Amino acid sequence: MNMKVTIAGVEFKNPVMTASGTFGSGMEYNEFTDLNRLGAVVTKGVSSVPWEGNPVPRVAETYGGMLNAIGLQNPGIDTFIERDLAFLKQYDTKVIVNVCGKTVNEYLEVAERLNEEERVDMLEINVSCPNVKEGAIAFGQNRDALYDITDKIKRIAKHPVIMKLSPNVTDITEMAKAAEAGGADAISLINTITGMKVDIYRKKFVLANKTGGLSGPAIKPVAVRMVWQCASAVKIPIIGMGGIRNAEDAIEFMMVGASAVAVGAMNFHDPYTTENVLLGIEKYMRENHIEDINEIRGCVR
Repeated sequence: MNMKVTIAGVEFKNPVMTASGTFGSGMEYNEFTDLNRLGAVVTKGVSSVPWEGNPVPRVAETYGGMLNAIGLQNPGIDTFIERDLAFLKQYDTKVIVNVCGKTVNEYLEVAERLNEEERVDMLEINVSCPNVKEGAIAFGQNRDALYDITDKIKRIAKHPVIMKLSPNVTDITEMAKAAEAGGADAISLINTITGMKVDIYRKKFVLANKTGGLSGPAIKPVAVRMVWQCASAVKIPIIGMGGIRNAEDAIEFMMVGASAVAVGAMNFHDPYTTENVLLGIEKYMRENHIEDINEIRGCVR
């Protein structure tokens, strides 16, 4: 069977990736998952300087998922290069670095720093985190702002650029078109859906940030619908994510047009999920006599 997929000229051994923010940068999960088996490791968001993130509590379980308001806590680009990229050099898997910032210049600074890093295969630009008050989602909810930041990053980045889109918009296809027009090589979606939880006994918000990003199986039907919409609206490849817990979920995304998939919140529930999704896809292909994984992409219209 052929499990290889190609996105923006980058060949992946299979279409199963990790979703940013749920897998660290690989080091945290290497005892549970054979990183060499994955199509790609997508790192946690990286900014130009260290970010502390939001106050605690910032994670809460919900029915069918979880809320998080981490706020893109990360050690900054210097530590990321010295520690995380250095660690990933020992593995034969693609590396997609998720980039975050509060201003356009901060995004550009990180992209420029990564230009000389051979271990980086693609950039995923996070313009969709709902838990950062400056930057991030502000770029992802305005068509013109999304076009502008995509265009500026593409002008300086040496690696292919994926724009990660927010579901917290009126029309996801307009945002996908803006990213494509700005020169994006691919898009990934969806990021979390803004939600809230209240402790009725303490009469307080559960999260210190009040709102957080909802992820997990509860959001999958929304994610599948949005991937399907975008697959009909743009010509660039799509990486689908949002609530994937098994092979069946992943195959749904591919059947509506995704070239690859990313496993997110379920990594917290079961650290073996990503590899199990891959094994399940292989089993499905054998049982249904599918020789090439690309045969299923977009077969449902």
